[in-house]
Amino acid sequence: MVEQTELNRLLWHSRRGMLELDVLLVPFSQEVYATLSEHDRALYTRLLECEDQDMFGWFMERCESEDPELQRMVRMILDRVQPK
Repeated sequence: MVEQTELNRLLWHSRRGMLELDVLLVPFSQEVYATLSEHDRALYTRLLECEDQDMFGWFMERCESEDPELQRMVRMILDRVQPK
C-alpha cells in the first residue's frame, strides 16, 4: 500500500513545468502509481530523476532511453494515452 505522503511527493515531482510532460506524468502518478509493483514504483521514481529534455525526447518518440527499464516505463506511460 502506498502512503498518501508518498503519493503527494510523487505528484509534486511529476509536475515538470513542461506541458507535454505534465499531461503524461501527473495523471499517471495520480491514477496508476499506487497500482504498480514495488519495482515499477522505484522505476517511476528513477524516471523522475531524469532531465526534462531527455524525457521529452523519449515521450515524443524522437529517441529512446539507453536504459531498457526506463524505456519500458516510458512505454507504459505512453500506452495509457495512445490508442493501439
